[in-house]
Amino acid sequence: MQYLLIICHDAAFAPTPALVADIGAWVRKMEGRGILQHGNPLRPPGEAMTVRVREGRRLVSKGPFSQSREKMAAYGLIECASPQEAIDVAASHPMARAATIEVRPVWSDLPRMAA
Repeated sequence: MQYLLIICHDAAFAPTPALVADIGAWVRKMEGRGILQHGNPLRPPGEAMTVRVREGRRLVSKGPFSQSREKMAAYGLIECASPQEAIDVAASHPMARAATIEVRPVWSDLPRMAA
């Protein structure tokens, strides 16, 4: 089953060279095990655009959709055999020591929409 790792941190976070190296090693290890399918850091929240369509009108606002203290900073798509394995993988990510990681199952069993 696939899980999305949503990695968030607050404005006080600043990555150290050691943390960046640890993340690189984690990525290589998880790719080597066939767990990490894809992932990337995100540009700063100030570069986000939020899009909504209401009553046929497109509404675009600058910034993230949420005004929470923690902002999404990166994501990873992982493939794991169980929720516990996904939690273990997230806990092994170096950012788990410096930030917050939400583990969200991908809803892959929904019927496909007809085109």
